[in-house]
Amino acid sequence: MFLADGAAPEAVWEFHPHFDVWIVFGLIAIGYVVAVRRWVPPDPEGRPGTTQVRTLSFFTGLSIMWIAADWPIHDLAENYLFSVHMVQHTLFSLVAPPLILLGLPAPLLRRLMGPFMGPLRFMTKPLIALALFNIVIVVTHWPPVVDLSVTNEPAHFGLHLLLVFSSLVMWWVVVTPLPELGGPTPPGKMLFLFGQSIVPTVPASFLTFASAPIYDAYARAPRLWGISAVTDQMVAGLIMKIGGGLLLWSVIALLFFKWYSSEQKPQTEEMPWGDFERELEVWDLRK
Repeated sequence: MFLADGAAPEAVWEFHPHFDVWIVFGLIAIGYVVAVRRWVPPDPEGRPGTTQVRTLSFFTGLSIMWIAADWPIHDLAENYLFSVHMVQHTLFSLVAPPLILLGLPAPLLRRLMGPFMGPLRFMTKPLIALALFNIVIVVTHWPPVVDLSVTNEPAHFGLHLLLVFSSLVMWWVVVTPLPELGGPTPPGKMLFLFGQSIVPTVPASFLTFASAPIYDAYARAPRLWGISAVTDQMVAGLIMKIGGGLLLWSVIALLFFKWYSSEQKPQTEEMPWGDFERELEVWDLRK
């Protein structure tokens, strides 16, 4: 965690793996393999119940989350540089979660989420997911919360869990891994991701244009490579605003081209009333 003044910055480069992280992610990987073999039936032609692409997606997302939680990113993020902290949170929230969700077969999700379908249906309503994710983003960048997270191990762990959970809920709306829970149409998903790109620009702007350090913990941290605390938080703001925005807009572009290519004929007529009703229901706007 946070190092006191006078600690040697070079200490971060000593190999310091977090074996508790290795154990947790190792158990998740083993659990995935066992669960897929036990609970995901083969298709009618006898092929495995999940594809290699889906399995690769899950393990890629899990590996990215592992990298973000282990040395050296964890040590740099919590002891020295808020910009690396921002990279860590970007991996936790915008990169790993959609890959993990894409890697979970529907039969496995139904088995795991069976008792929680009611709350899950509520939380994955686009407006609810939008509010939940952005509230977590704002709260986890509030200075007292950031300072607490780098000085208190239970708070640090709990905030990371909260961030990952809210991110999984947010990406669920886009990935919609269980068709029976519904989901927005492709244009609705694009609008949803556009909304996700707006709120983070507020804390990002404060970080980018602040003339003094915002977070006491990082202001007191030993400096690395001559990077000042103000420059460090400016870089963090740019990562949050530009890096996060590029990731979201890249997904928006992918959704657009996939939706466009799936159209068999020009849609010159207005949206049928039934489709409009369905979209309102998904967004929870109907009375």
